[in-house]
Amino acid sequence: MSLATGFGSADDSPGLLLWQVTNHWQAAQRAALKPYGLTHVQFVLLASLSWLQAQEAPGPVTQRRLAEHAATDPMMTSQVLRTLEARGLVTRLPHPHDARARAVTATEEGAALADQAIAVVEACDADFFSPLSEEVALFTRALRTLRPT
Repeated sequence: MSLATGFGSADDSPGLLLWQVTNHWQAAQRAALKPYGLTHVQFVLLASLSWLQAQEAPGPVTQRRLAEHAATDPMMTSQVLRTLEARGLVTRLPHPHDARARAVTATEEGAALADQAIAVVEACDADFFSPLSEEVALFTRALRTLRPT
């Protein structure tokens, strides 16, 4: 029995290749972040929160804004933030102007850990994407094209 595919080879399927490369990249990131006791999603949320706090206009960062920035599911974001809060890396307080929202802040320890982990994650990325050499910028533009707006 043969599959009803339009591809002559599995290596011609962009979806399968993306799946394979993503799994390989995620494994590299997990290994890089293991010494910091962070999962990749914990890192993304902690680093995104630290970035938003430094870049955004004054005022608290809401869980919803953080989830939008990181492109994560709001419910999963809330669960991960509770884990980071239990570790003393973030605080989640009632929002001063919206009773339904939570204001999230990275603690000093959380911001310092995010800063350390960013260096490791960026080094991991540089190593992982090094086979692309000067084509990294083109690849990055292609990814931005595919990213939902």
